[in-house]
Amino acid sequence: MFKIYRKYLINNFIIKFIYIFLIFFSLVFILSILEEITFLKNLNAPFFYPYLLTFLKAPITLFEIFPFIFLLTTQFLFYELMSNDELDLLKFNGISNLKIIKVLFFLSVAIGIFNVLIYYNVSSKLNFYYSDIKNKLTDDNKYLAMVTDSGLWIKDEKNSKTYLIKSEFIKDEILSNTLINEFDINFDLIRTIQSEKIDITKNQWVIFDPIVTKDNITSKYSSSIFLETNFDEKTINNLFSNISTLDILRLFNLMEDYKKIGYSPDDLQLHLLKLSIMPIFYGVLTVLSAILMFNISVNKPLIFHIAIGILMSVIIYYISFIFTSLGSNGKIPIIASVIFPITILSMLTIIGLVDLNEK
Repeated sequence: MFKIYRKYLINNFIIKFIYIFLIFFSLVFILSILEEITFLKNLNAPFFYPYLLTFLKAPITLFEIFPFIFLLTTQFLFYELMSNDELDLLKFNGISNLKIIKVLFFLSVAIGIFNVLIYYNVSSKLNFYYSDIKNKLTDDNKYLAMVTDSGLWIKDEKNSKTYLIKSEFIKDEILSNTLINEFDINFDLIRTIQSEKIDITKNQWVIFDPIVTKDNITSKYSSSIFLETNFDEKTINNLFSNISTLDILRLFNLMEDYKKIGYSPDDLQLHLLKLSIMPIFYGVLTVLSAILMFNISVNKPLIFHIAIGILMSVIIYYISFIFTSLGSNGKIPIIASVIFPITILSMLTIIGLVDLNEK
């Protein structure tokens, strides 16, 4: 039989979690809709588009602030338990502080697993539709890049010409084994360019030792030629940086495709590692928030508890941000950049648990 106190704690936690989630959803929706209205004001778009775009974008934004939601949920739960003297009642019936925290820890982990496996995949799909709609509303759909099993594909438009580019390999600023098809405004083929090496450091690509076919005549050049494009190394990196539009399965598939063309999968690996430990991260934050509440007088006003929660969230955010940046830049191993923050928080949590059950 499921113990009554566990059911009571779980129900209370979930109810408060939903309330806080809805509050943050409303805040995100209000702030985002102003941004979308500004974006669409000079575009010929239906009147409901700001609301649609905001609805599609809000879930993935909320996913990023779930740690803060867990912190506040725990604080509100314990504030209510302490204010109503329910903690003393639980202790009187033999329910220790550690038993309460244990229930909340595993509940947070369970919610975290749901968030990662279900909520994240749904919200990333909605974010993909969001990006797709905004792309179609601007001129950005003229410039596309994607990775497939056969390599890197780029569509570009420049100076009334269209380029379809396929490259087998990319490393840093160099494209290898590349084929470029150049079309005129009527999409008639002008020429094809083949090269083993292209420097894409700047928008003006440097094509080494090209083989050019035009009007069925093939010529091989010993010198380099130049090609004006809308892409450089930085632009291509940015195109592949919006990984929040990809669900977990597509992240794994894209990582394999990146490896095939020599493109660094570090950002994908970092993102997947962060997702994999997210349920434990939520659980640790819940325990840390509970310990904090046990060590703060219940006589303090509610706004004081909220302020402490915000301060703790900011500190945790910057700790995670610093290690993530170090991992992305290759200063520390990818695994270390993910494990170190949660290790630090776990150590603080263990220290807090040592004497908690004596209170």
